Amino acid sequence: MSSLPQKFDSAEFLRTLTTQPGVYRMLDQSGDVIYVGKAKNLKKRVSSYFKKELDSPKTQVLVKQICEIEVTVTHTETEALILEHNTIKSLRPRYNVLLRDDKSFPYVYISDDTFPRVSLHRGSRQRKGYYFGPYPNSYAARESVNLIQKLFLLRQCENSYFRNRSRPCLQYQIKRCTAPCTDLISEQEYGEDVQNAVMFYQGKNTELINLLVKKMEEAAETLGFERAAKYRDQIANMRLVVESQSAEGANIHADFVVIVREQALICVSVLSVRSGKVQGNKTYFPKVREYDDDTEIMYAFITQFYLGGREIPSEVIMNTDLAEQLEVLADLLTTQRERNVRVAHQVRSDRNRWLTLAETNAINAINARSQSQEQQSARWMELKQVLARDEMPTRIECFDISHTLGEATMASCVVFNQAGPLKSAYRKYHIKDIEPGDDYAAMEQVLTRRFSKQVGTETLPDILVIDGGPGQLSRAISVIDRLGLSSIYVISVVKGEGRNPDYDRILTMDANEPLTLSTRSPAKHLLQAIRDEAHRFAISGHRKARDKTRSKSALDAIPGIGPKKRKYLLTQFGGLESIKSASLEDLKKVKGINAKLAEDLYHYLHHNGN
Repeated sequence: MSSLPQKFDSAEFLRTLTTQPGVYRMLDQSGDVIYVGKAKNLKKRVSSYFKKELDSPKTQVLVKQICEIEVTVTHTETEALILEHNTIKSLRPRYNVLLRDDKSFPYVYISDDTFPRVSLHRGSRQRKGYYFGPYPNSYAARESVNLIQKLFLLRQCENSYFRNRSRPCLQYQIKRCTAPCTDLISEQEYGEDVQNAVMFYQGKNTELINLLVKKMEEAAETLGFERAAKYRDQIANMRLVVESQSAEGANIHADFVVIVREQALICVSVLSVRSGKVQGNKTYFPKVREYDDDTEIMYAFITQFYLGGREIPSEVIMNTDLAEQLEVLADLLTTQRERNVRVAHQVRSDRNRWLTLAETNAINAINARSQSQEQQSARWMELKQVLARDEMPTRIECFDISHTLGEATMASCVVFNQAGPLKSAYRKYHIKDIEPGDDYAAMEQVLTRRFSKQVGTETLPDILVIDGGPGQLSRAISVIDRLGLSSIYVISVVKGEGRNPDYDRILTMDANEPLTLSTRSPAKHLLQAIRDEAHRFAISGHRKARDKTRSKSALDAIPGIGPKKRKYLLTQFGGLESIKSASLEDLKKVKGINAKLAEDLYHYLHHNGN
């Protein structure tokens, strides 16, 4: 008797799903991929499958089979489109075959003829020559062909047309072809143009420009001025292309392997890039010991991952420094692949961009797993145990204070229940009538305002979390005692030395010493996640309030002080009071403030009662 399919919790999955572009893979109970799709906005697209009313009977059948959904985040929707196509081609999911058109993507093809032809190509790639792509649509491929024709003057005509020409066609007249059909260019010279085009498609733009510069100089030295002019025009056009388009890194064949630690979880993500295009990603949650560091985990993972017969690319790039083991690992993978393998840690440009994308995929995987009901339950259960509460907490509120040297003080309140953040209950409070920079008074004010209105209601939190040290905790306890809210248990999360979360301390209202929790403690990571959310919410509110205040500064009334100079002044001195206290010589040192304007500003501030 077959077991029933595992119930997929779509609401829980969608709650943490990113809104970035990417590809989603739907898996059935046996772990087989049954459908692959792409999206400009993953959350919006995947949500559409779980509406109450689905129009298509086939989609209804598909949704009933879903037991898991995996996602790969991409930089753009175009990357997602190509990745979707490649994934469907390799996996052949049964619902894609039924529901989707399997039309192939176009390539740019340079033939293997004596005078090679550049053209758009679809279908199998069995003929000899160079293939570049795939492109997301035929328009993009044609644009690429036109660009190559303009840069290197390669022919586009069919071979039958090419063999029967007796005089140059219009393409030659408009300088889009060198007319090899009528022997106006030698086979060797035309071959050089072909190789230049190949280098361009391989992303070797800098090398190609340097090569053309060298050829131009050689032609000029031998008085071949027409040939030198040709190279000059190619160089000029090439530089325009390089400046106007971001490099695609078409020659990158690499796996980007990253380790990300977050929320008591360790995730290893492998992003595979071939010819500058994402081929897919896979995330792993290895079982490791608490004292294992990232170097040990990375080395063990890579050796096990690649020595099991998996394809080894020409580059393996990591976000972890393996130090002296880096060379050993490179030799090991080179021996296994029987070709040179580069293993790197610090990279720039395109490779750094791909490395960041791999980290984004790892973070998304961690968020999805950490927000699962099982993980959340484990966190709340341990929190109940470490705080020695008789009943399971159901609501936590956390408060934080943010300001810039006392300016635009803002307090935040975030609310969490066992399902995660309850954003509809978030609140921001403008703090007024206190000494600027007095965080203790600010905390006392916001708690008084918050809870004086909730006495006797059912929305009181079980646990009150304060972002701060013993001073803030003491003020919070005094407010709770004054309002008679004995049911609320108060704790604080103190930032660790150097803001290292591993050294964060948890203080409680009934203990003199901080709680002793390991760096992997689910309860500690729950409190840190709530604290970080309160901090984020407070900072965002403070910055908006500060910018609004500064946009209406008293400095606006001073002749000669516009938005830029006002910004320079506030950056230098911090606020209007500090500017008033500044000497004339200090004002003259500010960027954009000349001696005359400094004197006018000083006179205005000291003789107009501002």
